[in-house]
Amino acid sequence: MKFISWNVNGFRACLKKGFEEFFYSQSADFFCIQESKMQPEQAEFNPEGYYQYWFSAAKKGYSGTAVFTKHKPLSVSYGIGIPEFDDEGRAITLEYEGFYLLCVYTPNSQRELARLDYRMRWEDALRGYIEELDSNKPVIYTGDLNVAHNEIDLKNPKTNHFSAGFSDEEREKFSLLLNSGFTDTYRKLYPEKVEYSWWSYMFKAREKNAGWRIDYFVVSDRIFEKVKDSAILTDVLGSDHAPILLEIDI
Repeated sequence: MKFISWNVNGFRACLKKGFEEFFYSQSADFFCIQESKMQPEQAEFNPEGYYQYWFSAAKKGYSGTAVFTKHKPLSVSYGIGIPEFDDEGRAITLEYEGFYLLCVYTPNSQRELARLDYRMRWEDALRGYIEELDSNKPVIYTGDLNVAHNEIDLKNPKTNHFSAGFSDEEREKFSLLLNSGFTDTYRKLYPEKVEYSWWSYMFKAREKNAGWRIDYFVVSDRIFEKVKDSAILTDVLGSDHAPILLEIDI
């Protein structure tokens, strides 16, 4: 099966920048988006042959996730059961016979780590949620996780040590998750490869490839052997993020 995940940084804007052409060119079984910044009725996109599930933030024009899939799920859950997080439309879970698919847009800790406490509460709550899912069946967890886990995952680690997305606290929370029985598929397959999935719009960062790898496909350890590839589609434009891809026999 083929999975695509993409932080589109505003779905309506991305639709004007080639999203539809890219979507159809991939013919993915599952296409997850983050940062939709809209309510479902605010854009016309109804691809034939796909079920679609949207979870929008209560605040208009903010956050939001969605999943398009060729495969009807057994069940769909919106959020992780905690109102302070679920009001921001950050997680959708699709259940299938052999696995759960979890599409997530992780909160940004913001400048000077102003929202780090919120982020830490989110990390603990989400990890508990994922572990509960995993106790039932394997999990494929994807999205913009807003963390560069190791120095290899961003261009300038030294100058960004205390920046949102590369703080010790955020990196430690991601390590905790991985140590709980999960695998970062891209880094496991390509331990030395240097690629990024996000670039600032400032200072010609994408042109200079001064980026961060903050978008992930994470899977339960016990299904990693089924992974065929995990990739970053760095040539695809339309957002400040690149789409990511997972191919897995499941």
